[in-house]
Amino acid sequence: RAARDGDVVEVDAGEYRGDVAVFSQRRLTLRAVGGRVRLVADGQAAEDKAIWVLRGGEFEVQGFDFEGCRVGARNGAGIRFERGRLVARDCGFFANEMGLLTSNDPEAELVVERCEFAHNLRPDGHNHQLYAGTIRTLIARGCWLHHGTVGHLLKSRAASSLVLNNRLTDERGGRSSYELEFPNGGVAVVVGNLIQQSPGTDNPIVVSFGAEGYRPGPQALMLVHNTLVDERGGDSRFLRVAPGAEVELRAVNNLLCGEAQALEAAGPGEYRHNPRVARSAFADAAEYDYHPADARAVPAD
Repeated sequence: RAARDGDVVEVDAGEYRGDVAVFSQRRLTLRAVGGRVRLVADGQAAEDKAIWVLRGGEFEVQGFDFEGCRVGARNGAGIRFERGRLVARDCGFFANEMGLLTSNDPEAELVVERCEFAHNLRPDGHNHQLYAGTIRTLIARGCWLHHGTVGHLLKSRAASSLVLNNRLTDERGGRSSYELEFPNGGVAVVVGNLIQQSPGTDNPIVVSFGAEGYRPGPQALMLVHNTLVDERGGDSRFLRVAPGAEVELRAVNNLLCGEAQALEAAGPGEYRHNPRVARSAFADAAEYDYHPADARAVPAD
């Protein structure tokens, strides 16, 4: 309530329970000092939505962990971002019903950098670790999203989605649906990510594009320099591109591990140098260490 537009709010490291808030400033920076700030919902939620509701404007948030939000609508989030532009850096979203949830404002922009999302779960299981609605832009860079349950690790309806150098992994006990989904298409640039599907998933598709119908506008998916790991087998697919639109598809220089169908099963597009390797090509795949085991590792086929 005291902060004015343009202020920097510094919060001392520590645990704050039930301390929820709505921010309506036009421009604000909030950052932890002296270590992590842990915000535990403890049965509270701002406007029955989230631990923090960011109404609109330009926000930068750094060093906060958001934990345990539950609401009547079963979509309690660490942050509910409604309008404007939000940059979240070095934040954690744990054990909420939804990790970070946006509105559907077509002008909104969301940037998440070096954030962690894990174990966010609704009672009915349809949770997502990170969900971007029909906003203008999502940029996810250097984040770790893991241990989803039924819902997706990252779901974006943004007109433009840049998913760069992230780790999206089910890991032990995780059973996400899609690891990465663009349900309405758009322009999606997916570069330099590690994306792993566990044996326990209910959904055989690792990356999905257009499954809920395409919105008007350009449709393009660039899948480049990623490592895609399938541990489910059977009818698994590394990539599915739904029919119904002309999609510019390029899949180049991706490393594939597992029995899932080849990328080319997604349909027409440019496919180049997407080798398949054995699990032994990685340092310790059993413990989810996908660094190269040896520079001399060769494709399994």
